[in-house]
Amino acid sequence: MIIGNAVTDTLFALDLIGERQKVLSSNIANMDTPGYKRKDVSFSQYMGGASGSLETALSVKMGPCPVINYETGGKVDPASELSEMKKNQLLYAEAARRMTSIITEMRQAVSMGNG
Repeated sequence: MIIGNAVTDTLFALDLIGERQKVLSSNIANMDTPGYKRKDVSFSQYMGGASGSLETALSVKMGPCPVINYETGGKVDPASELSEMKKNQLLYAEAARRMTSIITEMRQAVSMGNG
């Protein structure tokens, strides 16, 4: 995997995960608003061609399109929203670990080149 692509893919994943967290939080905040319909970020088309471990884990949720698609649904169920937020938190933790790993690899490459 090329480092530049890994950084770009991971940053994109972090952006999508962050956006989904905002949408899920908004659902909870608006659950008593009359006429409010649940929203979610559709990740299904965002990472279909990815190949790394993070990308494989997120491939069910994401794909190559840079535009975020929102889905709207019915009434907000707080328990379901909190469950989705927890899943999203785990995806974020994995993406952050992946970015840390990429940075570590880059530091090692630079230190080898200087030695």
